[in-house]
Amino acid sequence: MNKIRKGDQVIVIAGKYKGQRGEVLRVATDRVFVQNINLIKRHTKPNPQANQPGGIVEREASIHISNVMLFNAAANKGDRVGFKTLDDGRKVRTFRSSGEQVDA
Repeated sequence: MNKIRKGDQVIVIAGKYKGQRGEVLRVATDRVFVQNINLIKRHTKPNPQANQPGGIVEREASIHISNVMLFNAAANKGDRVGFKTLDDGRKVRTFRSSGEQVDA
């Protein structure tokens, strides 16, 4: 079970984009793609079969998962994540500082 998942709000804690927040678009093993963070310009060839025009496309590049932290809206800052097993056997993510559940 991953500590950071697709759709989570994260805050960047290191690097050029330190302090910025965004939503996780994808998680790839030890890297994450965060919306509007680490933007790169990709020069693409047109592909008529996929109806894709060519040109310069701006998109997100990956960031190492250790450089982002799950955003705790209650504390208004990044927070560490732990796991807790509930009485019914489900394993849920919790914030380390408060102990409250990340997932509702």
